Amino acid sequence: MQSNFKNPKKAAADPQETAIAVLGWLANEPDMFGRFLALTGVEAAQVRNAINQPAFLAGMLDFLMNHEPTLLAFCQASGIAPETVAAASAHFSPPGLSSGEY
Repeated sequence: MQSNFKNPKKAAADPQETAIAVLGWLANEPDMFGRFLALTGVEAAQVRNAINQPAFLAGMLDFLMNHEPTLLAFCQASGIAPETVAAASAHFSPPGLSSGEY
């Protein structure tokens, strides 16, 4: 039986962990983090408290999902698969009209 232990692209079990990984990556990318803050209107001092709010996590994941080069840069740096980020984004985002879940 083959182990997935060494597979960096394995899916993260917890969407919260994926979101925290995204925030950690953004925090280490000053230009990207500044762009994220500017687009969302969130101040750097607010991030620590905002990480506990599902709407903030949804917005942060949407920021990543809406720009493929940024998404792929995060995935390459973290070893997290794009599908895992998409699943976390879907977890924190309310269903839209196109989802049929309204």
